[in-house]
Amino acid sequence: MAFDITDAKARMQGAQDALQRELGSIRTGRANPRILDRIEVEYYGAMTPLNQVASISVPEARILLITPFDKSVLDEIIRAINMSDLGLNPASDGNIVRLAIPQMTEEGRKELAKQVKAEAEKAKVSVRNVRRDAMDSVKKDKELPEDVARKAEDAIQKLTDDNIKAIDAIAAEKEKELLTI
Repeated sequence: MAFDITDAKARMQGAQDALQRELGSIRTGRANPRILDRIEVEYYGAMTPLNQVASISVPEARILLITPFDKSVLDEIIRAINMSDLGLNPASDGNIVRLAIPQMTEEGRKELAKQVKAEAEKAKVSVRNVRRDAMDSVKKDKELPEDVARKAEDAIQKLTDDNIKAIDAIAAEKEKELLTI
């Protein structure tokens, strides 16, 4: 059989993984180190992810503690956080950076829930594009017997449905986290 479903599985899983990363960076009312995943710090002339130049811990429910491995990068960490779109104000004592996560308003929570839905929809579109590509490759493969092609199309559709359900579950979990006070 020339058609291989493992590529479609991997690409659909990639869409789920991308969604997880995107949703992890959406700020909720609680401290979550993943909101800092996209922040890069200039370190010896190179842009370096924050989690590679400092340890990030959660000592309290709404506090992130950033401890740089090299104290000379402290000012760069503060600058990178201030320049980010997170809207957080870092406070430093010269050795560590504290980030207090402010309590979110109801309106802010609903706005972020809309953002979650939009990200989930992007992931679903990506999965559907993979399905379309896989279906096209089955249809173009003239060597496949008709019954085998039908089974392959059914398997692709089942895989798509399972991935869409998983994406909905991921989004629902994040929305629940957002809307919980």
